[in-house]
Amino acid sequence: MLLGVIADDFTGASDIANTIAKGIAPEGGLRTVQYLGVPAAPAAADVEAGVISLKSRSIPAAEAVAQSLAALDWLLAQGCRQIVFKYCSTFDSTPEGNIGPVGVALARRLDVRGVIACPAFPDAGRSVYMGHLFVGNRLLNESGMEHHPLNPMTDPDLRRWLARQGTGPVGLIDWPTLQRGTVATRAALDAAAARGEQLVIADAIRNDDLLALAEACADARLLTGGSGIALGLPRNFIRRGAAHGGTPDVRGIGGPEAILVGSCSRATRAQIERHRASHPVFAIDVDQVMEGRLTAQDIVAFIRANRDTAPLAYSSSDPDQVAALQKKYGRETVAHTLDALFASAAKELFESGTRRIVVGGGETSGAVVSALGITSFRIGPEIDPGVPVLVSEAGAGLGMALKSGNFGAEDFFAKALDAISGTGADAR
Repeated sequence: MLLGVIADDFTGASDIANTIAKGIAPEGGLRTVQYLGVPAAPAAADVEAGVISLKSRSIPAAEAVAQSLAALDWLLAQGCRQIVFKYCSTFDSTPEGNIGPVGVALARRLDVRGVIACPAFPDAGRSVYMGHLFVGNRLLNESGMEHHPLNPMTDPDLRRWLARQGTGPVGLIDWPTLQRGTVATRAALDAAAARGEQLVIADAIRNDDLLALAEACADARLLTGGSGIALGLPRNFIRRGAAHGGTPDVRGIGGPEAILVGSCSRATRAQIERHRASHPVFAIDVDQVMEGRLTAQDIVAFIRANRDTAPLAYSSSDPDQVAALQKKYGRETVAHTLDALFASAAKELFESGTRRIVVGGGETSGAVVSALGITSFRIGPEIDPGVPVLVSEAGAGLGMALKSGNFGAEDFFAKALDAISGTGADAR
């Protein structure tokens, strides 16, 4: 294994696994496997990149650090030459963590300083300029992320946000420095390391900037960022002759289908409305769930009654409704109850033969995959930027797509089911 990734949620892991497996033309990418948690056994001999999916984004910082260090130890034992700590391209975290504490802990374990921190993902509208994160043409704190139910982002200044997490001084590779080339960028990183800056925010507003950062960090032991930071990393290995390159090649999966959505993002809500126009949709009443009047069996019954028509069940609501529910029942209680609901429904569906499952939302994805007991996926073709087809390695004949809340085109859900089956464009 050449490249190892520690991802703080399951959809983010799929996102960066997709980036690494796809690579860039003409070289292509690396043979990539996504692991669900830290594996108990060594990787298969043909795996060139391993992505470990943790569910550590919103847990206490000390637990996130411990899990991430355990993942690091496994990846190093597989021979990884370079490590990436992957977090969301909207920098989802709180003033307590977990991006800063985990990034610093990994840097200390590897004994490195001047480590890049860059959540930019231009293909999904995320860019960093002068250390500030933009979503589209809006600053992060004006993008809707200020209403995130678990990690509201209220400050677009990434250096200031990390400093609040106890990281110590945070450096900056600004866009003008990056435009001066690889030598200037490396010199700036070396200077940051000499100043004792463990983490260094890097500007990037286009894919060429990410490729330039990858070239400057070809020999770096550790990078951190969104999936975009990995865009040029496979090319580094391929050009040095350590990997052969190519494109993902996995077989399609047929069979019954289900779509389960827990994300409350603007993009997901728009995708649900688009899907509703031509497919059956079941709105989960959270009050009924909390009172025990709506259960996983109700979701399963809806999915089965609408078999082969891309049925979708969702708990998504607008920010005001989410806030009211959290105030009424408690934020963590609502989140855990809904995660358990989707997990139970997915487990029952899978055990009764459902073989194509699309999940929307990072926390929901983590709960579902954990309940299914899947330990690893081979990475297949890209559905939309940041979201690949996933096929279970264990021979269970399961195909999935795990979608981060803000990712995907409006027709994503039905298109994802078709991509998993290998039929390509949606013909429904």
